[in-house]
Amino acid sequence: MSPIPDTALNSPSDHLEGQFNASGHDMVNELLSGVRLRGLDYRRIEISTPYGLRFGEDQDETRAWFHFIAQGTVQLRTKTGATHVLGCGDAVLLPCAGIHDLYSEDGVALRSVDAFEKARLCDAASEIRACEEGVCRSKDNLIFSCAMEFDLGWLHPLAHLKPEVMHIETVPEHDPQIPAILDVMTAELKAKRPGYGVILTRLADVVAAAILRRWVETGCDVCGWVEAVRDPKLARVLAALHKEPGRSWSVADMASEMGVSRSVFAERFAELTKSTPQHYLTNLRMRLASQWIGRENLSLDEVADRLGYASVAAFSRAFKRTTGISPGAVRSSQS
Repeated sequence: MSPIPDTALNSPSDHLEGQFNASGHDMVNELLSGVRLRGLDYRRIEISTPYGLRFGEDQDETRAWFHFIAQGTVQLRTKTGATHVLGCGDAVLLPCAGIHDLYSEDGVALRSVDAFEKARLCDAASEIRACEEGVCRSKDNLIFSCAMEFDLGWLHPLAHLKPEVMHIETVPEHDPQIPAILDVMTAELKAKRPGYGVILTRLADVVAAAILRRWVETGCDVCGWVEAVRDPKLARVLAALHKEPGRSWSVADMASEMGVSRSVFAERFAELTKSTPQHYLTNLRMRLASQWIGRENLSLDEVADRLGYASVAAFSRAFKRTTGISPGAVRSSQS
């Protein structure tokens, strides 16, 4: 599957238009375009109650999980023990899920979802059916779940603010197309028409992306870094840094871009981003370098040149000092 759909995150909602000026709006699009949310393993689960399903036992804890309830009522227990009741039509994204459970009622025995026999639907999707004979199928629970690769990209400074569970409930108010997508998902899950597995994987990606975008718009407001994007003058500086990361920026240059003195700029930048301007720029450059080396397979010479370093050696030293690993290690991890 491809990275997060452009149409899901980069098309401005009315809510975004109301909160961000042009520079801030451009920055939000830039930041969200760096997010990587990619479905890895999708499952249609049709199961009779009572049941208990355990997810994430053999998964990296950095994996996200998406769950959509098309029929029935399900209880979700997160890795911290918090519980949530999910009804028909509910969808949730667990950013760093770890081991978590979906179950029909308290006290039921849990079974790893990986222990069930699966029927392949398409390359990335499979079906699990654990239905009791003689029971009306309308009483079964119908769930669509997937494990996802999740990298916040430029939003990495907000990583510590990620909630355990991101919920769909407030998304339809600002993305009116989402209820229709959920209705289509429900219809596809029930009708099982030819090719429905492929269609469901695409729709799940879009819904998960919409949940994530809603969090960026409102759920992380407590972070001054997002407030910086809402500041018209500072947003202009951030947009300029992202547009020209290889420029030889000084704090005075950034202050001039904002139209204030060097001292006022440095104070305002630190107040909102909790970072110094040069530290922000260095982190931006290294995240770009990681993307260009790992995903786009650019040579170190080209990366160093794009980011304004006089030599590969100078770039490599800066990269290792900032990230703790060498540029070559990034390339090796992607191969």
